[in-house]
Amino acid sequence: MTSLIMIIVTTALVNNVVLSQFLGICSFLGVSRQMKASASLGGAVIFVITIASAVASLLYDFVLVPLDLTYLKTIVFILVIAALVQMVEMFLKKNSPAIYKALGIYLPLITTNCAVLGVALTNVQDGYNLVECVFSGFGTAVGYTVAIVLLAGIRGRIDEDAVPAPFRGAPIVLLCATLMAIAFMGFSGLS
Repeated sequence: MTSLIMIIVTTALVNNVVLSQFLGICSFLGVSRQMKASASLGGAVIFVITIASAVASLLYDFVLVPLDLTYLKTIVFILVIAALVQMVEMFLKKNSPAIYKALGIYLPLITTNCAVLGVALTNVQDGYNLVECVFSGFGTAVGYTVAIVLLAGIRGRIDEDAVPAPFRGAPIVLLCATLMAIAFMGFSGLS
């Protein structure tokens, strides 16, 4: 159990997918304007990455490896991710139109979010079993959610402050993301 908790801590904080691996930057910067949209996207990413990690692990271990088709893992994982994102999109469109509208184009972009594919590929590369894949996917998604919600909170404060003209917009956001990445380096002693 301790090793599974360490997988979550490591993937969420030490090797944060956005702040140390720089995967998923597009949605990280694009959606982090509003706290509600950031938290909603984080929830969707938690669902998609966790389930995609499990399904990708099962397909890899029980289909691709026995049939010696491991060279197809990237294509298979992309198909799994696309199907899961479509399910999430249909669910939100029907049950929560406000969140669906707030996420806009970024919800279907989860399909192409390299963080989702990166987790599935990293899990296979690290030789994780099914349970470890699920915990790794969950931890990675929680780390993504923490980062995007923190940036949304910071951006909410930045909008209220007087920012010098050359730093307004993207420059100040990128500077904040850089400082967050440096701050997250402090967690490196946990692993």
